[in-house]
Amino acid sequence: MRTKARALGIPVPEFSPVFNDQVLEAWTRRVPRPWVLKPRSSAAAIGIKKVADRDELWRALNAAGDQRSNAVLEQFVAGDVYHVDSIVWGGTVVFAIPFKYGRPPMEIAHQGGLFITRRLPDDSEEGQALLAMNRKLQEGLGLQRGVSHTEFIRGSDTLVFLETSARVGGAFIVDTIEAATGLNLWAEWAKIEIAGEQGQYAVPPHRDDYAGIVLSLARQEVPDLSAYTDAEIVTRLKKSHHAGLILRSPDPARIDTLIADYTPRFYRDFFATAPPPERPVE
Repeated sequence: MRTKARALGIPVPEFSPVFNDQVLEAWTRRVPRPWVLKPRSSAAAIGIKKVADRDELWRALNAAGDQRSNAVLEQFVAGDVYHVDSIVWGGTVVFAIPFKYGRPPMEIAHQGGLFITRRLPDDSEEGQALLAMNRKLQEGLGLQRGVSHTEFIRGSDTLVFLETSARVGGAFIVDTIEAATGLNLWAEWAKIEIAGEQGQYAVPPHRDDYAGIVLSLARQEVPDLSAYTDAEIVTRLKKSHHAGLILRSPDPARIDTLIADYTPRFYRDFFATAPPPERPVE
């Protein structure tokens, strides 16, 4: 996938397979540290390890044993992380919506913190660049129908492709998109599958509002969110030891203001952290 994206002219981090010691050694001498060792297929940043040097890399590879070949080594790119969630029909992106994470998901998974993402205006500089690169990527990769969750990072003013998947986004991203648009990507995906290759599908009429989510592990089994009373709150997430709010407004600046207000309050009222779950390279 990374090779295909590069062939399409889309910037990607430097990467290397890890099953050949000589190739890997040459790559680590050429590509600046740190690096990211990740499973070829996974989700939610589980199983991803940031490695600082060759010694740490070899320890991680040796620990992977026979499953080592199912990993890939990638250049670490620091910067803001984004996602674009799409509906594809007939090999064409027929709906896409750009979002910006508050902090990189890998950082949240491994260091703790609030999970935040919010919709960007389509006509903003970031939004336009993300939508254009996403369309080029999806149509170049050849997905014919379905949904996609794709992540990008902006490092040193260059937008770089991180990863994509033929699925909906996790961590209540689907609910946040539904708050902004009224479209549920699970439902739209089901309609596409029912239509099949010979059927018909069109994106339903939908809202064009802005939305964001603030989500945290909570010290309390059932967090009390009653102190949060703004009219823009459309969903109070109900999940054990989690505190979460989804917001909607026609004004993106209002979403930004509320997220800025809720962030320190969530840390004070609810925040808890736990070690990241381990998932071996498979």
